Amino acid sequence: MKRILIIEDEKDINQLLAQTLKENGYETVCAYDGLDGIQILEKEDFDMVLLDLMIPYKSGDEVLKDIRRNSEIPVIVISAKDMVGTKIDLLNLGADDYITKPFDLGEVAARVRSNLRRFGKSVKHKQLTYKELILDIEFKSVTLNGINLDLTAKEYQMLELLMQFPGKVFSKANLYETIWGEEYLGDDNVIKTHISNLRNKMKAADSVTEYIETVWGLGYRLAK
Repeated sequence: MKRILIIEDEKDINQLLAQTLKENGYETVCAYDGLDGIQILEKEDFDMVLLDLMIPYKSGDEVLKDIRRNSEIPVIVISAKDMVGTKIDLLNLGADDYITKPFDLGEVAARVRSNLRRFGKSVKHKQLTYKELILDIEFKSVTLNGINLDLTAKEYQMLELLMQFPGKVFSKANLYETIWGEEYLGDDNVIKTHISNLRNKMKAADSVTEYIETVWGLGYRLAK
């Protein structure tokens, strides 16, 4: 089932969109401001985002910029602004479609279907790449310099998270709570062991290049 994140601060509209999409066979998650939307996207996988422009804490265009730094997921902007210049600016920022309020729910469902179909045809396998490292999300495989890395499930999940957000520093608590789904109680050994194992397996395939760096006092990220 396709998962769609709805970022819209007006609760009635958000719930109306969610109900319509559920009736059309989609799973929906609702966010009511830009910061909440970004935080949900960092933790969960979605097939599409419906994004309002006028949302609190982080505007829709800023959210769109953040999404496009890390993902090609389809984004449909829904806004009361009906100016040609606004539409052009958002399409240039990376929006895939634009729907003006007030909207017809049937049209929203049709646009969602159309964009998901187009995106599905354009992406055969979703891959993340960094230097000589290739992570295939569909097949859950990782290769480095053409060599397949034999990773555990947790090692794979940790590497995928780092590669999805290059440049972002993940604290030990971030990594533990995202991957294990449990409250972090301050035990560094679990994270340190998995990071060490990941580094050793990558070093066996590429003894020269550093792929994961420690940011002292903060956490870990992909090496710059």
